[in-house]
Amino acid sequence: MRTKVFHGQTEKSVAAFISDLSRSMTMHGFMIHNEDRMEMVHHFGHHGVQLAADFDLHMVQVCAPKRSAQSLQTNLERAVLLPKFIVVFSKDGKTQVRMLRFSQELMSELVDDEEFPSQNAEMCDDLMAAIKTAL
Repeated sequence: MRTKVFHGQTEKSVAAFISDLSRSMTMHGFMIHNEDRMEMVHHFGHHGVQLAADFDLHMVQVCAPKRSAQSLQTNLERAVLLPKFIVVFSKDGKTQVRMLRFSQELMSELVDDEEFPSQNAEMCDDLMAAIKTAL
């Protein structure tokens, strides 16, 4: 499979999960990059789009600053594939968590860089561990 969408679910509220995710990310060497801009209702509202009162989609952008800086110093072509988003929303009374992950094969096709696909896979493994800890 060339891409995979991680599906997670928790009984925690969206806010409680994101708070736990933030702590878990720190333990795994990541940080939430857009903490003040992840609530999409505010983003869309800022642009004049009306949404339902219960619209609670959060696009959580995460970063591993040290890893990212080292990776980009090696090859700037990697930059297009580095942003990682965790999507968090409510559905059927539960908090849903999703994350898109590209296969090493697809990464190899997209960026001519022998080391990056395996490095990215390792980073995604660590990111998945942080998500699972927060769930």
